Parts: sequence; C-alpha cells; structure tokens
Amino acid sequence: MKKVIMLAISLLLSGGAVVAQSGFSTLKARAGDAYAAKSYSESGKLYDQAFGQRQAQPTNTDFYNAACSWALAGNATKAFQYLDRATVAGWENVAHVKQDTDLTALHTDKRWQPMLTKLEAAVAAMEARYNQPLKKQLDAIYASDQGSRQQIEGIQKQYGPESAQMRALWKEMAATDSINLGTITALLDSHGWPTKAEVGKMGTETVFLVVQHSNPPTLEKYFPMAQQAAERGDLSKPALALMQDRLLMWQGKPQRYGSQLTQDAKTHKMVFHPIEDEAHVDERRAAIGMEPLASYAKRFGLDYQLPAK
Repeated sequence: MKKVIMLAISLLLSGGAVVAQSGFSTLKARAGDAYAAKSYSESGKLYDQAFGQRQAQPTNTDFYNAACSWALAGNATKAFQYLDRATVAGWENVAHVKQDTDLTALHTDKRWQPMLTKLEAAVAAMEARYNQPLKKQLDAIYASDQGSRQQIEGIQKQYGPESAQMRALWKEMAATDSINLGTITALLDSHGWPTKAEVGKMGTETVFLVVQHSNPPTLEKYFPMAQQAAERGDLSKPALALMQDRLLMWQGKPQRYGSQLTQDAKTHKMVFHPIEDEAHVDERRAAIGMEPLASYAKRFGLDYQLPAK
C-alpha cells in the first residue's frame, strides 16, 4: 500500500493489498461465525489463518477474540499466546479479562496469574499518562452501564422476558442510564469529547455507550461531536456507525450500516430496520472494519442474505 514509482506496479500492489486485506476480513468474519456456532477449534484456526495474511492489520480485540476461541477449544497455550499479543497491542480492559467466562478454563493454569500481572502492568503504564480523576469516573460509569445489561440474557432465560424480574431489571437500567447520562452530558458540554490520550479507548467508548443508550434529542445533539471524535481517531468508526444508524432509525430514515434491529409488528420477530442501498451495505461495513451483515445477523439468531445487486 506504500507509494511506488511505476503506475503499473502501484496498481498491482494496491490490488494485491486489497485482496489480502479482504482475505483477512473474510477469515476474521468466518472465525466469528464459527465462534457463534460454538465451533471453537475451527474459529481459532480461522483466526490463525487471518493473522497470517500478509496485509493483515489485527487489533487487540481480534487477538483477544482469538484467545477466547482457543480457550473454549481447550488449547490453553494458544489462548495465552493470543492474550499476550492482545496485551502488547494495547488491550486495556482488565476487568473484562477477569470476568469473561470464555476464559474460565484458564484460571487454574499456572500461566494465568503471570498473564494478569503483565496485563495490569501494561495498563498501569498506559494509564499513568491519563487524566486519572476523569478515567476513574468513566470506569465507574462503564461498570454501571454494563453491569445490569450483562444480566439480561440470564434473567430472560431463567424467568422469561415478561417476568417481574425482567421488569425490575429494565427499571434498574433506566435509573442507572439516567444518572450516567447526566454526568456524561455535563462532561461533553464543559469539556468536549475526551481523547484517547486523556482516558484511553475504553474511556472514549464509555462516553459513546451512554449517549447511544440515551434518547433521540440527546443523540442528535451530540452526534456532530462524536463525528469529530471519530475523525481525529478518538472514537472508532464502527461505534460512530452504530450511533448514526440509531439516529437515522429514530428519524424514520433508512440506516446505512444495518446495525439496528426492530421488532416486526405482525410477527413479533426481530428484523433489520430498512437499510439504504442494501445491496451494497457490506461494502460500506467493510470500509470501516465491520463484519459482513450476514455474520452480524447470526449474533441475533437471524439467517440473512444480501439482496441481489
């Protein structure tokens, strides 16, 4: 992808790079599909192949996901290798590593504690440069935002979606979201969208989560600020895509990236909110690092096929 002198060579190399990067994205998506189908060994092997692509550009999240697949497949050695690569690549969510049930089988391995020690040291080194009071505040907000949401699946399975327990959880989430939103909007109004240099990737994504879980007027007000954050690299492009899709949906317009689902009024099943130029949605998703829509749909138990172009 670097500049070269001869046009013919430039076209050849850039074309090859596109194919290779496409191969990486395709393999990574297949790995995610295999994970969703609980074919963990296959998922791990596909991640191996994806990372072996010459033009692959894996993120720390990609390495972490590979570690989860190999841990569930029973290959602790590969799982620890990828956790190490995730650490080196800048993974910073220590709490998630400790709580993630995908990694439970690794907890009794003698390599578990040294891995955590190395991760915590790396994160501490990164956080030493952060705005500590603001980072601590955002960490607490993230924990409260995700804490109740992580209970949804378990309570629905145990008591049912219309149960008193589920209604109580929704009420708890609404109260927590309201408190968090007040804190975040005050931050945005006085400080602007925080940078990664100030609070790290988790901190900036926490701001996104709270705004994303808010209401149409709030989302519309702060979307331009989120766009600016994404343009300077302080918010991921997929996160901005989710925010844009939700705003478009609330405005009664077709979404661009297919991230938003609604309940069909007749069948009561989950369906995609209408998508603008749906035949080319995967091209838009790929351009910002999102998986194919069919793979995304499987996360919700949907069998999706792109319409013909």
